[in-house]
Amino acid sequence: MSPPYSQAAALTEQDLSVADELSEIVEGLRKTQKALSPKFFYDERGSKLFDAICELPEYYPTRTELSIMRAHMDEIVALIGPQASLIEFGSGSSLKTNMLLRRLDKLAAYVPVDISREHLLAAADSIAAEYPGIEIWPVLADFMQPFELPNPSVMPLRNIIYFPGSTIGNFSPDEAHELLKVMYLEAGEDGALLIGVDLQKDKDIIELAYNDSAGVTAEFNLNMLTRINREFETNFNVDLFEHRAIYNEQHGRMELYLDSKCEQIVRIDGHSIRFTKGEALLTEHSHKYTLGQFSAMAKRAGFVVDTVWTDPDRLFSVQYCLRS
Repeated sequence: MSPPYSQAAALTEQDLSVADELSEIVEGLRKTQKALSPKFFYDERGSKLFDAICELPEYYPTRTELSIMRAHMDEIVALIGPQASLIEFGSGSSLKTNMLLRRLDKLAAYVPVDISREHLLAAADSIAAEYPGIEIWPVLADFMQPFELPNPSVMPLRNIIYFPGSTIGNFSPDEAHELLKVMYLEAGEDGALLIGVDLQKDKDIIELAYNDSAGVTAEFNLNMLTRINREFETNFNVDLFEHRAIYNEQHGRMELYLDSKCEQIVRIDGHSIRFTKGEALLTEHSHKYTLGQFSAMAKRAGFVVDTVWTDPDRLFSVQYCLRS
C-alpha cells in the first residue's frame, strides 16, 4: 500500500525565480507589440475561470475531447499499458484525468506539474481524495524547462506525458517545438505522449469559443492584470482595459488582446510603460493545426505520431506519440 498523499511530503518545488518572471514581464511590455505570457493567466482564480470556460456552450474543445476519449478509452489504455507513471503538464480540470485514472492498469504514480501552487495542490488534493491508492507527486515548476521527476515507491515501467486540452496551441510553433523537446526528455526511454491538439476549422466556430456571451473569457483575460498587480506590485487599472479575441487566418490562430481604453502609464519595477488609446496588449495565441502540421512539428522534437483519434466533425484530435 502506498503512503497517503501529503502536501508537505509530496510537493516537489522547482526554482521559480520571481526576479526572472518580473524581467520577463518588463521585457514583454517594452516590445513594440506589448505582450505577456499566457502562463500568467493561471493563479488560483485564473485556473478556476478557465475551468468555467471549459463548461461554456460556445467552447467546443473540452466537450469534444471528452467525447473522443470516451469513444476510444479502451485503445488508449491498451497503448499505455500497465504500471506507467502519468505525468500531466498543467493540472487543469480533473475530468479527463479522472477518465484515465479510473482505467489505467496498476498505475505507478500520478505526477501533476503546474506553475500555480494553489491550483496544483487543490488538484492533487482532489485526486488524492478520490483515488487513495494512487501515489500522487505534484511538481511545482514551469514545464517549459526540464524538471526533476519524483521517485515513486513503485518503479514505473514507462512514463506517459499527458497534455490534454488545446494548450499546445498557446505557444508559437517554435515554443511548441521546444516544449515538445522537454516532453521528449521527461518521457525517457520507451516513454510516450498523449496530447490534445485543436484542429483548423471554420473561423466562426473558433471565434465564438473565445467570445462567449457570458463574458467568462473576458474575465479570465483581465484577471491576468489583477494577478500581476498582486504578485509584482504593478499598478494596472483593470477597468481601463477591455478583452478582444480575433482569428488570424493567415497564421491559423486565435489572438487574445487587452486593449487600452485610454492613454495611460503603467509602472512596474521602476519602469514607466506608456499605453496609447486603443493600443493592444497581446495575452495569448491559440494555434490550430492540421494533422500534417502537428505531425511534422512532433517529428522535429523526436516523436512520431502513432495513433490519432478525432470527432466526426474533425474539430479536435487526441494524439498518441512515441519517441522515435
